[in-house]
Amino acid sequence: MSRLRARRHRHRARAPLALALPALLAVAFLLLPLVGVLARTRWDELGSHLSSPGVVQALKLSLLVSCWALGLSLLLGVPLAWLLARVDFKGKALVRSLVLLPMVLPPTVGGVALLLGFGRRGLLGPFLEDGFGVTLPFHTSGAVVAATFVAMPFLVISLEGALGGLRQSYEETAACLGASPLRVFFTVTLPMVAPGLVAGAALTWARALGEFGATITFAGNLPATTQTLPLQVYLLLQDEPEAATSVSLLLLAIAMGVLIALRGRWTGAPGPGKPSRDGASRSGGPGDDSPEEPALPDPAPSGAATSGAAPSGGRWPLHAEVTGFNRLTLDAEPGTTIAVVGENGAGKTTLLRALLGLTPRAHAALRLGDTDVTELPPHKRQVAWVPQDGALFPHLTALANTAYGLRARGVPRADARREAQAWLDRLGVGHLAHRRPAELSGGQAGRVALARALAARPRLLLLDEPLAALDQTTRARVRHTLRTHLADFGGVCLIVTHDPVEAVSLADRVLVLSDGQALQDAPPTEVTRHPRSPWVARMLGRNAWPGTASADGLALAGGGRLVVAEALPEGADALAIIAPEAVSVYRDRPGGSPRNIWPGTVREITSVGSRLRVLIASAGAPDLVAEITPQAAADLSLADGTPVWTSVKATEITLVRL
Repeated sequence: MSRLRARRHRHRARAPLALALPALLAVAFLLLPLVGVLARTRWDELGSHLSSPGVVQALKLSLLVSCWALGLSLLLGVPLAWLLARVDFKGKALVRSLVLLPMVLPPTVGGVALLLGFGRRGLLGPFLEDGFGVTLPFHTSGAVVAATFVAMPFLVISLEGALGGLRQSYEETAACLGASPLRVFFTVTLPMVAPGLVAGAALTWARALGEFGATITFAGNLPATTQTLPLQVYLLLQDEPEAATSVSLLLLAIAMGVLIALRGRWTGAPGPGKPSRDGASRSGGPGDDSPEEPALPDPAPSGAATSGAAPSGGRWPLHAEVTGFNRLTLDAEPGTTIAVVGENGAGKTTLLRALLGLTPRAHAALRLGDTDVTELPPHKRQVAWVPQDGALFPHLTALANTAYGLRARGVPRADARREAQAWLDRLGVGHLAHRRPAELSGGQAGRVALARALAARPRLLLLDEPLAALDQTTRARVRHTLRTHLADFGGVCLIVTHDPVEAVSLADRVLVLSDGQALQDAPPTEVTRHPRSPWVARMLGRNAWPGTASADGLALAGGGRLVVAEALPEGADALAIIAPEAVSVYRDRPGGSPRNIWPGTVREITSVGSRLRVLIASAGAPDLVAEITPQAAADLSLADGTPVWTSVKATEITLVRL
């Protein structure tokens, strides 16, 4: 350990003298007044100074005023911070400027402004006095108002920063599990921004405790009424400077104690060894399931889990008309699973978010069964969602995460936890029920997120790459469990995936998206045989060359010609599909008269199961992937950069009209 520290010390950056010297002067400039207070304090008289009746009375009043100011700041400032962080509205910049204004305004000017607003001759003062008998100036309540005015911005700014750093996927996921906006705020948002809230509250309290200028201007300096500790210091300076120094030391110690306790959290600096507040820093990477993890149980339906799948035996067909970036109509019968595929930017996630009512990019007129949920907020749609990152709530255990949707829908706590445990057991993570997300690997967290969605009793289930974080063995088992559940599911399930195995094994239909539109919507077997998208063809492991049909084959879009056995009408846009195993590879030009033959160069060799895939680049044709055996690769002495010849029989090429 000492060697490691020494190594770190050697590699630590050294500040240049031109920067270090002014920085040291700045530290000295800030430190010297504090040293002055310590040096001039009469330590032998400190106790008597601080225990004098006037100081004790002022201290009690300061604590009372600062606590009330903190309460008002929490009551008003927390909603204001949420509004600034989460809602876009006209005049937002002006509102934020108003929040910051008391921090830069001279305190005495703030006191004058309070007098003109809340004083007896101010804008609101006569109404308060005549209607409610409330007079703020020269009253303890006036000191509270003054302290709140100057201190609340610290809470708002600190909490707004914490909310800004919180990914909204947590709140959106909670809403999709059935939680109302207020429930989301109190059960997800506030617990996750608790460090920022505590830091802001501490700074607010400390600032209110030390308020002077606005208080003396607006509320006066009346003993036992508005004379707080800072005002007491002001009076003592005139008659007892030594006592003023002692009281100043007390205020200084309180302020330093607050700052040291916060340890820089209010500035956003992470504490040493602390996980991020969104729980993203898990141990282990994607699919890093612990080796001691037991095998997944047999996914035979359990009573609780089955009741969670369809509690009332309902059937909910889907009808959706999506407009905006996505433009398509989607109809599906109950029990249908649709795999949504397409390249990046095709609109897959946007489609899911439109069905959830979470994006302005697209709008879905959505009907589930006999219920039109188009105008309903996300928490009332009964549409469960598993986002790509899982969005497990880091402050809740795996069991509490899984039970969250059930509790949001009014299921009693014991029943919700029992059903949640059943789902965790089904997905093989029941033994992790009392762990928090930060203690789970990526694969374990993915299964908990999936269990949480399945337990929420949805009418529509949306899964955004739910198995991506699992290793191959676990993925196969979870896929089997998911398929068993979906077989009895009374609603419709949409799964966004880049895995052809998932698309084929889980889905009844494959929806291919391109630029927000449906390029193909067909059974997996049809999409596998006749993919209408080059991206999908490549996802399925096939070569896909676009072109235009000609008299003897296909004129390739990038130049060159392809001879095929069955031609399409001349001029039609088409896609040539070539299976990798149909590509022959040679070191020398093959004999005879093959018509589809190209010279090329090996660019990459990868292993796929017991075979090798060889990427070959050619000047006369698009890149071509061939699949051969390791023995064949050894016989041909293939390596990156090896010149080769490739050929494809005309009968091995399938043309798909676009």
